[in-house]
Amino acid sequence: MDNIVFRYHPDPVATGAFEVTAGEVCDCCGKVTTLCYRNPFFSGEDVECLCPQCIADGSAAEKFDGCFQDSENAGDVDDPDGSKMMELTARTLGYCGWQQEYWYAHCGDYCAYLGGVLWDDIVRMGLEKELEENYDEEICGFDFDTLRGNINGHLQGYLFRCLTCGKHFLYVDCD
Repeated sequence: MDNIVFRYHPDPVATGAFEVTAGEVCDCCGKVTTLCYRNPFFSGEDVECLCPQCIADGSAAEKFDGCFQDSENAGDVDDPDGSKMMELTARTLGYCGWQQEYWYAHCGDYCAYLGGVLWDDIVRMGLEKELEENYDEEICGFDFDTLRGNINGHLQGYLFRCLTCGKHFLYVDCD
């Protein structure tokens, strides 16, 4: 991904947002790419593969009149000119949730998506206490005690980190 950085999705290969392929043609630019995006892209067009460049520069969203994240399912940010929302919806790879994906915001900006997590991952990273303190039951619909040990099958966790203060946040949905 030569010099392409996604502010709100910093490691899209590790999160699985890009599938590494032997080489496929990007539906937007027509060039062969070894990184193919297949996660949610909301468009009336049938799009099979998008390359990192076409996502990062917004050309995929523009060409196919689409978006990568539903603007109604994202936290509130300080965004008087709409540039943060545009970056999130038109130039940031989404993630694949079981229900409706939600994008966390904190400190006036969207958070970075770090990937899906199971309960054992949370414990291994030492984030249990921090996530409990920052957990928003209204957004997720579950109380935190229900999550303990149960993000491993019917519940799935999605981890975010604030780009300003570094706090972690957990979104949870179920199958």
